[in-house]
Amino acid sequence: MRIMILGAAGFIGTNLTEKISSANGDVITLVDKDWSALKRLSTLQRDLVNRKQIKLVMETGFDELLEGQDIIYHLISTTVPTTSNYHIPQEISDNVELMSRFLESCVKCGVKRVIFLSSGGTVYGIDHRCPLKEGMETNPINSYGVQKVMNEKLLYLYQYMHGLDYRIIRLSNPFGPYQKPNGILGAVTTFTYKALKGEEILVYGDGSVVRDYIYIDDAVKAIVAIGSSEGKERLYNVGRGIGTSINQLLEIIGETLGITLKVRYVQGRPVDVPVNYLDISKYEKYFGKLNPISLQEGIRKTAEFMKKEYL
Repeated sequence: MRIMILGAAGFIGTNLTEKISSANGDVITLVDKDWSALKRLSTLQRDLVNRKQIKLVMETGFDELLEGQDIIYHLISTTVPTTSNYHIPQEISDNVELMSRFLESCVKCGVKRVIFLSSGGTVYGIDHRCPLKEGMETNPINSYGVQKVMNEKLLYLYQYMHGLDYRIIRLSNPFGPYQKPNGILGAVTTFTYKALKGEEILVYGDGSVVRDYIYIDDAVKAIVAIGSSEGKERLYNVGRGIGTSINQLLEIIGETLGITLKVRYVQGRPVDVPVNYLDISKYEKYFGKLNPISLQEGIRKTAEFMKKEYL
């Protein structure tokens, strides 16, 4: 089997690569725009792993890139939820039009399956009661979520028109090793890093925003299971299935690390959904209990990684 990971050097891509690289006989091609980050994965079996530094843009030669590939994990997005409403036309072009070009080449090159990482945190919007189920309407309040929904629909269209198989994973809020602690994505990782450094933690709003946090190893376990499944179901939520407010998260981090946190509250952001956590019963129906580790254990593991790599 020939497997390609688009966005392989990112947070999720790095962890996914480490997981699937141990599979016997699979030839894995890692694609990312960041060569220095790709070099971090050089310890993998070199005879079974290829690395390509490519930034995916409209001019990318997708036919050449995808030739001979069987399964493709699509983990790439050029935007993040908090800033996605600033340049909507450009971001729709960069992510949705690019997706259609990519899928055209998938069909031409005979790709067997695309596994697309969508967003459980943004696609549903604010009009539902949690936990959120896959069958609920999708009414995102930011462009990031809109892009994810549009790409989900493109996958459905290309399956209907051309038989291109796919899996969609609506992932909640993953955290853990290799996630950049820069405050742009990942409250658990950012807060843990700042706590270890004794820095101020910035909270938007009053800390009542609720999210579904999942440790990256558990997320990757689910991604691999869904990506290799042969059932008819193509869309799954993945998370811990438990809602935790920002204030609760801060308390857990402080207690787990034994640190008194320095927290400053500022005005909330309109792009933040007040409450979001997922129903993962569909995943567990087909793949068994996920049994994700606790937030406390995930925070301990994340802190250990940071002490080794960053501090």
